[in-house]
Amino acid sequence: EKKQCELIKGDFSPDDALEIINHLITKKITFHELRSFSSEIRFGEVDQKSIDRSKELKQSKASVEKFIQQAKEQNKTLRIKSNILIELI
Repeated sequence: EKKQCELIKGDFSPDDALEIINHLITKKITFHELRSFSSEIRFGEVDQKSIDRSKELKQSKASVEKFIQQAKEQNKTLRIKSNILIELI
C-alpha cells in the first residue's frame, strides 16, 4: 500500500524558493543531528547513518542555494514540485 502527497507545488520568486527549500532541508539536517546526538548520549556511539545523511543534505543545500542564486541573478522564477511517497514495507 502507498500514500502520496504533494508537499510543494508552485512557482516561486528566488527569495521565496530559498526560504522554503532552506527551511525543509535545515529541518531534516537538525533531525539527523539530534538523532545522532541522542544515540551518542544513550548508547555511547553516534548514529553513522544520520551523520552521513546530514552531510549529504548539507551538500544538497549548498548546491540548491547556488542554483537559486543563479536564478535570482537572471531574474527568473522557479517552479518547484515535491512529492512525498510513503510505502508500507
